[in-house]
Amino acid sequence: MSSDDASATPPSAGEPNGSSSAAAAAAAASPETKNRWTGRPYSPRYFEILEKRRTLPVWQQKEELLETLKANQILILVGETGSGKTTQIPQFVLEANEFAGKRPMVACTQPRRVAAMSVSRRVAEEMNVTIGEEVGYSIRFEDCSSHKTILKYLTDGMLLREALADPLLERYKVIILDEAHERTLATDVLFGLLKEVLKNRPDLKIIIMSATLEAEKFQGYFSGAPLMRVPGRLYPVEIFYTQKPEKDYVVAAIRTVVQILISEPPGDILVFLTGEEEIEDACRKITKEIKNLGGQVGPVKVLPLYSTLPPLMQQKIFDPVPGRKIVVSTNIAETSLTIDGIVYVIDPGFSKQKIYNPRVRVESLLVSPISKASAHQRSGRAGRTRAGKCFRLYTEKSFHTDLVPQTYPEILRSNLANTILTLKKLGIDDLVHFDFMDPPAPETLMRALEVLNYLGALDDECNLTQLGEIMSEFPLDPQLAKMLVVSPQFNCSNEILTITAMLSVPNCFLRPREAQKAADEAKAQFSHIDGDHLTLLNVYHAYKQNNADPSWCYENFINHRVLKAADNVREQLTRIMARFNLKLCSTRLNNREYCVNIRKALLAGYFMQVAHREGAGHYLTVKDNQMVHLHPSTCLSYMPEWVVYNEYVLTSKDYIRTVTDVRGEWLINIAPHYYDLSNFPSCEAKCVLERLYKSKEGNNRTGRFFTGK
Repeated sequence: MSSDDASATPPSAGEPNGSSSAAAAAAAASPETKNRWTGRPYSPRYFEILEKRRTLPVWQQKEELLETLKANQILILVGETGSGKTTQIPQFVLEANEFAGKRPMVACTQPRRVAAMSVSRRVAEEMNVTIGEEVGYSIRFEDCSSHKTILKYLTDGMLLREALADPLLERYKVIILDEAHERTLATDVLFGLLKEVLKNRPDLKIIIMSATLEAEKFQGYFSGAPLMRVPGRLYPVEIFYTQKPEKDYVVAAIRTVVQILISEPPGDILVFLTGEEEIEDACRKITKEIKNLGGQVGPVKVLPLYSTLPPLMQQKIFDPVPGRKIVVSTNIAETSLTIDGIVYVIDPGFSKQKIYNPRVRVESLLVSPISKASAHQRSGRAGRTRAGKCFRLYTEKSFHTDLVPQTYPEILRSNLANTILTLKKLGIDDLVHFDFMDPPAPETLMRALEVLNYLGALDDECNLTQLGEIMSEFPLDPQLAKMLVVSPQFNCSNEILTITAMLSVPNCFLRPREAQKAADEAKAQFSHIDGDHLTLLNVYHAYKQNNADPSWCYENFINHRVLKAADNVREQLTRIMARFNLKLCSTRLNNREYCVNIRKALLAGYFMQVAHREGAGHYLTVKDNQMVHLHPSTCLSYMPEWVVYNEYVLTSKDYIRTVTDVRGEWLINIAPHYYDLSNFPSCEAKCVLERLYKSKEGNNRTGRFFTGK
């Protein structure tokens, strides 16, 4: 599997492993017969792949690239998707002794976990080494590398975390930031960080690679670094627009698929949609339409592609199939992964984007129009193997007038609390003057500092506290990290570890369309009267009691892969807890305080994410007074007066998801600094809190201990 590589398609199971005449010629032409990294002879498969690698456009500029890098510390490289840059350039650098030395270490960042895993596997095959040894990958909660690793593909967020322990990133000789045009939050922070690192590391080389890039902007930011362009292997792509706007882009996309199957010559189809649910639904509908067509269209395989899909399912998009292949994907197929054989692209013009509103502290995934740059990338997917066609499900006028030129960088539309905690840990105190390529809005920055101050991670002078130091060591959002660090005080750190792990993986409950009633009944047996967090705890405990049995998961509509991932996350978090001597403890299960302690610990991290039930029967979020509803997926069978929630979801209504019943008394005990009524807006919640404060004062005066139970 590969990103950005024309030779990306892995060999089929039936492909002979013997040497072809081309491979034999390659072996004869190659002066090396022994692998320099393993000391073992190269396999015939190595020479077969080498032949394909030499045909990639990037090979034509290998010498020029290495010479330019030799003369400069930073190189900016713009290469069309399909040029081979992601897989080949790290290998070129490794082979060049002046950069690498005897035991080099090269890092290549990817914005997506899927790409880091799939590209590393492909490159390990190309280098004829074992994945996890000489070539490895590192993603959040999964490290597939070792002391032997010389080339590591990792998410940009993981390189940022490595900088916490190794601020000058001294283990690396060359750092490659790939897919830089995606401008993720971590990539933007790395830009500023690496500029500082270069001042103290004249031996370090940086390559910034992208498919589309505002080249002048990047050159300006990196003080006139040289720019190289690598052509892609692109055939002409004919672009079609709709005559008038489409009411429902999913229906229009399915209709277009059927038209292509009936009226266009053979060729695989790539459909861009926005998310897992939409993609799975479209796959079912396309399959149904194909059945209705009978024998008119020959064999067709419909395959989904999104980041939470299991790796084995992702692999299927690369497997050869009889007849036609239809891949329905998120924008992961825009640049991160290249699928050979695509001739037709259907682009509805939308993707899901994370948008943060600092005024009401709400971060949500919204379906938004793509940029012109994204539209260009999508159409380019159709011209990889032969001339292709791109069907844009919007008008030409919309393309020119409604789409912005570039996607807005994530840093301008994200909650920055986690980023600021990381920068503080890295010793960067002057956040206002940190060299961001696009500085975030002052309001977003202030909100993040305020949140970290309320959590106790920063003091009133904005310095990192001891609690903040420990929180920054956990690869978690600050609220989750705070909840975990203080959980021993509530005598429930084992349970909070489990809940944190379950919140760090995708939803574990399966609800197939054809068995929704059975799935709901299965979920009901895990339901906890106090809410969804304790329900997740019940699921994990049941999973362990049943020896992590996949068949038990299947029978109970539980995603086994997700529970396995949660188990892995829990182990890693436990190790970090042990490093800081944070006690692992539990309240006895038969103690009536068992659930109370867990709910109080949840509140210790999430006291800013609380909603109060108003007299009219809806909820208002505390302080921000946003009207919200409990998400339909909640297991709560009643409407508690106060709830703590894990996330705010904007769909057909404003929902709060993963909710648990809490008590008003706990709020003023656990977070009196946040529930300070002097800066509280007028609402029913304020009146209730005023009564609770008076009650607490009265109890204190009469010498009665206020427990908040």
